[in-house]
Amino acid sequence: MAWAVLPIMDGMAKHLMVNSEIHFLEVVWGRYFFMVLVSVPLTYIFFRKHLTWPKNINIQIIRSIFLFISTILFFYAISIISLSETLTLAFVAPIIVTLLSSLILKEKVGFRRWTAVIVGFIGVLIIIRPGFREFQLATLAGLGTGISYAFYIITTRKLSTIDNPLLTLIFTGLIGAIFISVIVPFVWITPTHNQWLLMIGLATFGMIGHLLIILSLKFAEASKLAPLAYFEIVNNIIIGYYFFDEIPDKWIWLGLAIIISSGIYISFRENVKKKITITHSTH
Repeated sequence: MAWAVLPIMDGMAKHLMVNSEIHFLEVVWGRYFFMVLVSVPLTYIFFRKHLTWPKNINIQIIRSIFLFISTILFFYAISIISLSETLTLAFVAPIIVTLLSSLILKEKVGFRRWTAVIVGFIGVLIIIRPGFREFQLATLAGLGTGISYAFYIITTRKLSTIDNPLLTLIFTGLIGAIFISVIVPFVWITPTHNQWLLMIGLATFGMIGHLLIILSLKFAEASKLAPLAYFEIVNNIIIGYYFFDEIPDKWIWLGLAIIISSGIYISFRENVKKKITITHSTH
């Protein structure tokens, strides 16, 4: 459900930036400000007992910063290149998680998963096609989205067993709202009535989507849920085609197929590895 809802937020954001010419940083501000404005009162009224101080404030702040960076990079990218291309590049997240688990967490990554990582990067290169088309900063922003999002998913998993999902959601909004509120006055254009409504709408869809992600990570492991994220591309392509006349070219389709195959294989190997570990630990 999360991956079905979030593309609606992306479509609203792109409409504000491309058709209404609102600066992407102002759209990011709307996404965070109204998320806080909606989530805090609702939580206070219905779930007041969950409004406690986080058990691990450092991880809460770090996680929120990673999502904030990911959001800024993603919104900037979709303001220039298509929704499908940006999202496909952002799908490097599972590949980055595998790299980080080896380099930072010192986990053993086998030959098969390293092969899947290399294949995934080949998929990225097919989309970017360095040297064959004009270089765009937005393309790098799309990749940066996936890298930041990989860190966000790892820290969300750590928090899912520590703090309540609603508390985590509120912190996500508060940290982002504070950061972007300092920046947004420099690019501010007063929105029209319809633009305000769109900002409230995209913040609401974003809030629902991320609450569903947090809840899903509470009930299942990140590696098992990761392949479901590719469902997001379906709605994204539909919205891009219907509202913005964006049709992915053959290189995006090819790169997408390679990146998705790589990501699903990495996730599959992750599950196999965990099952083997559990089997050994029980003997």
